[in-house]
Amino acid sequence: MTALTLIIPIFGLVLIGWLASLTKIISERVGDGLSEYVFALAVPALIVSTLTRPGLSGEIAWGYWASYFGGVAIAWAAGSLIGRRTEGVDRRGAVLHGFAASQSNTVFVGVPMILQAYGEAGAFPLFMLLAVHLPLMMGAATFLIESEGSRPLHHRLTTLCLVLAKNPIFLALVVGMAMKAAGLSFTGIPKALIEALGGTASTCALIALGAGLTRYKVLHDLPGASIVAALKVGLHPLAVYLLAFHVFTMPPAYAGVAVLFAAMPVGINAYLLSMRYKSEQGLVAAAVLVSTLAATATTIGWLMLLGRG
Repeated sequence: MTALTLIIPIFGLVLIGWLASLTKIISERVGDGLSEYVFALAVPALIVSTLTRPGLSGEIAWGYWASYFGGVAIAWAAGSLIGRRTEGVDRRGAVLHGFAASQSNTVFVGVPMILQAYGEAGAFPLFMLLAVHLPLMMGAATFLIESEGSRPLHHRLTTLCLVLAKNPIFLALVVGMAMKAAGLSFTGIPKALIEALGGTASTCALIALGAGLTRYKVLHDLPGASIVAALKVGLHPLAVYLLAFHVFTMPPAYAGVAVLFAAMPVGINAYLLSMRYKSEQGLVAAAVLVSTLAATATTIGWLMLLGRG
C-alpha cells in the first residue's frame, strides 16, 4: 500500500462529506446527527471491540509517553507564546492557541488513518494513547483556562470528572480496558452487533468531518489560523519524531503511531472548548479547516518517512 492509496480514500471521504453538505445533498442536521452517531455509538463500539479482541497485547514504555507528550508540550508552548504576543489575544485565548496547536483530531481522522497504516501492530499503542490523550489534554486546557478564576480547585476537578464521565469515547476506553484486564471478550450475537457498529466508524466519521467543515469561515482569521495549523501538522509531529526516533527507545510501530497521532489536524475538542469559553472561536474553527486541508499533503510525507508509503 502506497501513501497515496492510503491517504486518498480517507481524505476523499472527507471531501465527499464536504461537497455533499455544500451542495445541500445532505443537510446540516444530517451532518450533526452523523457526528453524534460516530461519537456516541460507532467509535465507542470500535474501541471496545478492538481492545477486547483476543491476542491484542503490548507494553507501553515510558519513552512512548514522553515522546508524544513532549511534542505536545513543545507545540502547546509555541502556540501559547505566539498567541500572547498577538494583539487582541488575552491569556485565555493564548491557552486556546496552544491547545489547538497540540490537540489532534484522533476520533475522526487519527483512528482510521493509524489502523490503516499499522494494522494490528499499531492498535494497542493507538488506543492506549487515546485513553490518556483525552482526559490529560482536556484536563490541562480546562485547568489553565480557569486557573485565574474564582472557582475553587475541587469544583474545577469535579466539573472535569463529570465531563469525562459523560463522554462515550472515554467510557468505551474504560470498559474496553476493564474487560481486557479481566480476560473478557464478546461472542455470538453481542460480538456481531458491536463489530457491525464499529465497522461503520471510519466511513461515518470521515463523512461527518467533511460535512462539518462547511460551517467554518476562514478568511477573517486566516493568518492566525495558518500559524496554528502549521504548528499542529508541522512542529508537533516533527518534535514527536525527533523524540521517538532519536532520543527514546521503543518498537518502530509505537514510534510511528506517536508521530502519525501528532500529525493529525486540529481536533474538534479545541473548537468545542473555544465555544464553551467564548474565546477565539473564529480562529480555532478556521484552524480546524486549514489544518485538515494541509494534513492531506503533510500526512503523505510522514507516511513515506516512516516507511508506510
